[in-house]
Amino acid sequence: MNKVAQVTLAFWVMKICATTLGETAGDLLSMTLGLGYGASTALLLGLFLAALLAQLRSKRFHPALYWTVILATSTAGTTMSDFMDRSLELGYLLGSTLLASALVAMLLLWKASEKSLSVDHIQGLRSESFYWATILVSNTLGTALGDYLADDSGLGFLGGASVIGGAILAIALAYKWTSLNRVALFWLAFVLTRPFGATFGDLLTKPLDDGGLALGTQGASLVLASILTVLVARSWRQHRVLARQ
Repeated sequence: MNKVAQVTLAFWVMKICATTLGETAGDLLSMTLGLGYGASTALLLGLFLAALLAQLRSKRFHPALYWTVILATSTAGTTMSDFMDRSLELGYLLGSTLLASALVAMLLLWKASEKSLSVDHIQGLRSESFYWATILVSNTLGTALGDYLADDSGLGFLGGASVIGGAILAIALAYKWTSLNRVALFWLAFVLTRPFGATFGDLLTKPLDDGGLALGTQGASLVLASILTVLVARSWRQHRVLARQ
């Protein structure tokens, strides 16, 4: 039985919501609550590993558990990227380059091991481990890339979100109207939804003087968590209906 979510329009809506929440929740821990990037990363990686262990031990697909792991990769990816780029002072461009190289290496290892990068059907400990490791790296990369576009590139939060949103739309159109490799398009879209969430999350939380909407990390995280909970509950109900058929 497939243990991961099917890739539908609802999947992408939930992915963007989860990655945006990951940005605001990660910033809530590291900055608003003052834990710092290092301590927040250690805490969130621990939560990610606990959720991942439960996911790997599960024998079937559980929507709530699956999206908990996705959210954990997003929050951990936020603080990991910030730790690299700010605490270690690598900068957004170098951090993005290193993470992009790590993502390519991970995909090549996955391809060499499993002979396929398809996410339509994930079974077995090895393939699922590659799946989640790739997602963690891609979400960390997305944070660094989103910060680079919003800050260093001069586009600002709204400009960065607009550019990435346009790229995601182009990928969707390519999927609809061309015969380009579906697996490649999936991973491109998957990576880009993370910087979209990062820039959109910053747009929601940052002060008005910085180009944000000043909702704060607490308010934005609460709203996004509520939306994601509703979407996961809807997915769970649909999954139960399909399981009975």
